[in-house]
Amino acid sequence: MTEVTAPRPDSRVQERLPTIHYQVAMPQPETHLFEVTLQLVNYPAPILDLKLPVWTPGSYLVREYAKNLQDFAAFAADEPLRWWKKSKNHWQVDKSNFSELTIRYRVFANELSVRTNHLDVTHGYFNGAALFFRLPGWEKQPIRVTIVPPYPEWQVTTALPVDADTSNTFYAADFDTLVDSPFEIGSHQLYHFEVLGKPHELAIWGQGNIQPKRVISDIEKVIQVEAKLFDGLPYERYLFLLHLFHQAYGGLEHKNSCSLIYQRFGFNAQDKYERFMQLVAHEFFHLWNVKRIRPKALEVFDYDQENYTPSLWFCEGTTSYYDLLIPLRAGIYDAKTYLNNLSKEITRFLTTPGRKVQPLSESSFDAWIKLYRPDANSGNTQISYYLKGEMVSLLLDLLIRAKHGNKRSLDDVMRQMWQQFGKAEVGFTPEQLQAVIESVARIDLGSFFERYLNSTEELPFNDYFAPFGLQLAAETEEEPYLGVKVNTENGREIIKFVETGSPAQQAGIDPGDELLAINGIKVSANNLSDRLKDFQPNDTIQVAVFHQDLLRLVTVTLADPHAIRYQVISLHNSDSVQQENLAGWLGVQKLLA
Repeated sequence: MTEVTAPRPDSRVQERLPTIHYQVAMPQPETHLFEVTLQLVNYPAPILDLKLPVWTPGSYLVREYAKNLQDFAAFAADEPLRWWKKSKNHWQVDKSNFSELTIRYRVFANELSVRTNHLDVTHGYFNGAALFFRLPGWEKQPIRVTIVPPYPEWQVTTALPVDADTSNTFYAADFDTLVDSPFEIGSHQLYHFEVLGKPHELAIWGQGNIQPKRVISDIEKVIQVEAKLFDGLPYERYLFLLHLFHQAYGGLEHKNSCSLIYQRFGFNAQDKYERFMQLVAHEFFHLWNVKRIRPKALEVFDYDQENYTPSLWFCEGTTSYYDLLIPLRAGIYDAKTYLNNLSKEITRFLTTPGRKVQPLSESSFDAWIKLYRPDANSGNTQISYYLKGEMVSLLLDLLIRAKHGNKRSLDDVMRQMWQQFGKAEVGFTPEQLQAVIESVARIDLGSFFERYLNSTEELPFNDYFAPFGLQLAAETEEEPYLGVKVNTENGREIIKFVETGSPAQQAGIDPGDELLAINGIKVSANNLSDRLKDFQPNDTIQVAVFHQDLLRLVTVTLADPHAIRYQVISLHNSDSVQQENLAGWLGVQKLLA
C-alpha cells in the first residue's frame, strides 16, 4: 500500500474537542463478527448519543445496518455505564462526569456485497456506514481507525491516509470521509501503478481467471480518457477494490476509491470482459458525477433516513451512458461493438412495460422503495433511472451534437457541471441542472424535460439517430405472444413474470404459478418458445398450471408476436453531413458490416 501520512492535528485544539478512535478487531473470523471498540475522550455532554447509519451513500435503500449490531456495552475505566436505546439505530450512554469512555460492540458480517460487510477465514471487508457510529453534532471531528488483523500475514488496504504513529492505523478527516472509505483486510493481491503522475492500486480478493496485467492496462486507459474529459484527476491517490465471486456484479463509488464485485471467471470471454470494463468506467466516472457533482438533496447526507431527489437519472443514468462510451474512446472496443452494446440497453428499455407507467423523475424519487426492492410486478410498473436516464442522456448528447455539428456535446455539460458545482462540492437543483444543459445546447429544453423526464411519453429514438445516419430496427419473435417469463427452479417450471395486458394476464395466470402443460402436453421453460411456434395469433390454447397448489386449466387466446430485440443499424445512403456527425460522435463515418 502506498503510504500517505495523515496530517497532525494541533494538540492544543484537540485538548478542547472530543477525540474519536475506533479499533476494529476480528479475532475469530469464522464467526463473521467484527469486534469494534470506540475510545472517546473529552465528550462534553453528560449523555453520549451514538447513531448507526441506516444507509450508505451511493446505494439508495434503507438497509437497517443496526440489525447486525450486538453485544453493546459502555465503560469508563473498568466501570460499566448505564445505556439504553432511543430508536432502531440510536443508542444513548449516561457518561456522568467521566472524560474517557470506551464503547464495545460486535457486528455480524456475512453479506458479501459492495455496500455491506463480509468477514470469514479468507478476508475482512467493511463499509464505514455499516460498522461505525456517528456522533451527532461532531461529524466534522477527525477520526482514527486501528485495524487488528487476526493473522500477521494479513494486510490492510484502504484509501485513508496512514497515521504514522500507530501500526495499521488510519486517519479520516471527518465522518463522511470514514463512511466513504471501505477497508479490505486479508491476503489479497495488491498491484501498484501510476497514471498521470498519481499512484493507483488494484486490490483483488478471490480466485478466478483475471489477468491483472491486461486489466490494469485497460484501467489506465479508462483513467486517462475520463481525466481528459474533466481536465485532470481530483485526488492524490486512488484505490480499486475488486472481489471475485460466483455470478456476481456490482460496484459502489467513493471519492478516492471504488468497490467492485464481479464473477470470478468473467475475464476471458470478450463480452464479459467488456462488461467488466464498463463497470470500472462507471464507478470511476462517479468520482466526478455524484461524489462531487451531486444533487442539493445529497450535498449534506442525512444518515438516519431517505434523502430524496428527482435527479438520480443524471447521477446514475448519465454515468451509465458514459460507461459504454468510455471504453470506446479508450480503444478497448470499436464503434460496432459500442452500438451492439447500446442496442442491448435499448432492448432492455423497450421491453420493460414499466416505462409506460413510471416517469423518470419519479423513478429517481422512489428509488428508496422500489428499485432495490423488485417484486414479480416491478417490470410492469417501474423503470430504472439507470436505464431510462441512460436513454435520455443519449438523446441529449445526440441533440446537442446534431445542432452544433459536434462542436458541443454532453461532454460540455459534464465539464460545466464540474466547474460550477463539482469543484466546490455545491449541490445542484433540478432547475440548475436543466439550465446548464440548456446553456450548452443553446435551446429551451422545457418541453424535452417535461415529456421525457416527467411523463411516460415514448422516446423517439429514430428522430435523434437520423442526423447520424442511424436507425433503430426491431426484431419480432417468431411465435405468437403469450406474455410470460418462465424459469426452471428445483425441477419445477415457475412463472416469474406476467406482462400487464398480455393474453396470460387476461386469462388470470399469475407470477408464482407453476406451468405444467399446453393442450395437455407437458411444457418447460426451455421448450415454451418452440411449442408456441406451433400456433398462430388468435389461436386459443389451454394452459395447465398449479395456482397456489390448486390445478387450474386456463383458456388463453394468443396475440400477435412482439418485438424482442432492437438493433442500431446504418441508414441506406447516408449523406456527408450524417457521416461527419457519426464520425464526431463515435470516430467512424460508416459502420463496417
